[in-house]
Amino acid sequence: AAGSPAGSAARPSGHSCGSPEISWTLPDTSHVSKEDLTSQVGDVLLYYCYCEVRDPEKLCAWQKALCQHLHLTGKVRVASEGINGTVGGSKVATSLYIKVMLSQPLFKNILCQEDFKSSAGGAHCFPDLRVGVFKEIVPMGIDPKIVSYKETGIHLSPQEFHREVEQYLSQATQGQSDTILLDCRNFYESKIGNFQGCLAPDIRKFSYFPSYIDENLELFKDKRVLMYCTGGIRCERGSAYLRSKAVCREVYQLKGGIHKYLEEFPDGFYRGKLFVFDDRYAICSNEDIISACRYCGVLWDQYKLCSSQHCRQLVLTCPSCCNKGLTACCPVCQEKELKVTSRASGQILKEECECTRRRPRVPIERVSPRMLDTGK
Repeated sequence: AAGSPAGSAARPSGHSCGSPEISWTLPDTSHVSKEDLTSQVGDVLLYYCYCEVRDPEKLCAWQKALCQHLHLTGKVRVASEGINGTVGGSKVATSLYIKVMLSQPLFKNILCQEDFKSSAGGAHCFPDLRVGVFKEIVPMGIDPKIVSYKETGIHLSPQEFHREVEQYLSQATQGQSDTILLDCRNFYESKIGNFQGCLAPDIRKFSYFPSYIDENLELFKDKRVLMYCTGGIRCERGSAYLRSKAVCREVYQLKGGIHKYLEEFPDGFYRGKLFVFDDRYAICSNEDIISACRYCGVLWDQYKLCSSQHCRQLVLTCPSCCNKGLTACCPVCQEKELKVTSRASGQILKEECECTRRRPRVPIERVSPRMLDTGK
């Protein structure tokens, strides 16, 4: 249906009233035992906050000190446009982290408790702690001054998004939908889990997303677009970029991403696993397996890193195929792995394999009338 869905959907106006001073406060941990602070049983937090940061270097230094103080690991990106983090630690440590973040004057009245997406994990989910200053808090490759988070799409709560997807699937079955359900993630993420009936671009990096939009602009003309990603941050810039093209009737996005949707609809329209950027690779909310082993085709959705040392691709290879030595992402890498021991030590090998050679950097969609149906 045309127009805005009912509910609390709104487009944020952005925060432009000046950046407050950054507090250097670290939490008091004298009442907490070291065991509680460093326990392996804990959580992984995913969050972001768009706001104006006058001194990114200072925020970065405080953030690094805070994470080290709480024995947290993970990745935090700081920029003049805000902060984006995924950190792991004990339940006590992550709870203290949220409390301090919410009390930071810089984030006051912007960041709230529900902005933190939590899943079972801990410090062991990341190899180390990496905190740095970047131009963007999510790497889309477009200057934030050109495409700003302040021009984002209309945010839909999980309940509103659920109703929209339900209506979209119903109309698509009858071949009369005016909506596109767009997955803003990378192909290896959507491969193991996605919303039914979605359009999932076959792109490897989010920095390819703007080019994907440019090359397929006709596809979005006069359409209502429902966008989603893992935690919501890619939709903030992605929706702003799509809106800047002025071809869509309207652009909506899932607030809090798949994370928040699954909290309320674990058995809803999202099927399969949710890919995460840490050593877990995926978290589960339902029993569906929608992907297959790269070698034998049996249902399988647990990623491993390609066994060829020069390659950074992920591969779906089941235990049976692993036992047969099929542990690389493609035959080219499998062959290179066998040869690598005979090469001179320290030789740098490029990431070249059949996977990257076959996949176009930015695919051009050939949309048939049934491509955007219920997608079962």
